Amino acid sequence: MGKAEQIAALRAVAGADDPASSDFDLNPDAVLPPGRTLRPAGVLVAFVERGDGLALVLTKRSSRLKHHPGQIAFPGGKQDEIDADAIDAALREAHEEVGLVPETVEVLGTMPTHETVTGFLMTPVLGLIRGPFNPVPEPGEVDEIFTVPFEHVTDPARYWQQARRWRGTRRHYYTAPFGPYYIWGATARILRGLADRVNP
Repeated sequence: MGKAEQIAALRAVAGADDPASSDFDLNPDAVLPPGRTLRPAGVLVAFVERGDGLALVLTKRSSRLKHHPGQIAFPGGKQDEIDADAIDAALREAHEEVGLVPETVEVLGTMPTHETVTGFLMTPVLGLIRGPFNPVPEPGEVDEIFTVPFEHVTDPARYWQQARRWRGTRRHYYTAPFGPYYIWGATARILRGLADRVNP
């Protein structure tokens, strides 16, 4: 798939009306707290041009963070009062975390929301980085910024189901390892959804 076809595929995904996903998709027996309140968040699923194709920008979270240290994640975070919506939150957080200038991002649209086990309702924002991008990791939040080829993240065969014990129960989740990077959890679940939509 050439770059133009990759971009067309992302545009089609952004306009699709698909069901939401959650960290509980692979764990149907999980008991969710009644009356739980989910906190809105926006994450930026941003692709940058690399040679003849696109590549996804991901981060390795700082090992010093209290929550999810060292994990692979999209740039983004919780929606604050200053944000008009999840798109604003994703762009603002990406600017803070990786130095991505919001004006250089062409927002294609959003993917279905994703509920996390930590109580967030994440809105994945699909974007194309159209201007210069010189990654600058925010030292307190990000240890590393890297890219993964479009062909890797959109290939369903790259995703595996694994399991581990979490809070006393066995939890199943997706993984999509790439080189030294162990992509798993909500990030892998959202990307698996992207792969399924690119390859219906």
